[in-house]
Amino acid sequence: MVTGVDVDTWWNIIERARAIAGDRADDRDPPDDPLVEILTGLISELEPVEIIAFERIFAQMQDLAYRWPLRNAAQLIEGGCGDDGFIDFRAGLMLLGRAVFTRAVADPDSLAELPVVVRMGRTGEGWIGCEDASYAAKRAYERVQGESESFDEVLTAAMAAMDRPDRPAGEDWNVEEEEETRKHLPRLSALFLDPED
Repeated sequence: MVTGVDVDTWWNIIERARAIAGDRADDRDPPDDPLVEILTGLISELEPVEIIAFERIFAQMQDLAYRWPLRNAAQLIEGGCGDDGFIDFRAGLMLLGRAVFTRAVADPDSLAELPVVVRMGRTGEGWIGCEDASYAAKRAYERVQGESESFDEVLTAAMAAMDRPDRPAGEDWNVEEEEETRKHLPRLSALFLDPED
């Protein structure tokens, strides 16, 4: 699929949405989280074929972050993380921007540096996961096309050649085993396992 949306363009759209959201760009904690609506508006500026390309890259980024260490970090940060929760966590992680996303995929413990994660660890307030981000492209497609019925069919055809993982990559461990979690995620463990004095 040749379109005007490549990975760099995709991240530029995310970063534009973040810039517009300003100080609300890093926290999906409701109410009135503006970022997904801003992103949907920006995607709506694309042609239908480009919206499909945007969603295809969204899936590629989801797959890139489909890793056990990141899932275990999500479980620690959000107090639990099932399959759907991990989809939402990865979607929200993308909304934090390219640098944060890339660092977190390589080193999930780097999430301990984020102000929203620090706040979650100290006060229990804040959120990263974002289910609505998974529907932004489809909503944009509907705005542009006047219908969304063809979205899934066109997207399925566009993604047919993708080799998608059926299980997370990387080393897994039982997050409930505190010693193992501290070994793999020392900074996050300090935030979420050590009570404040």
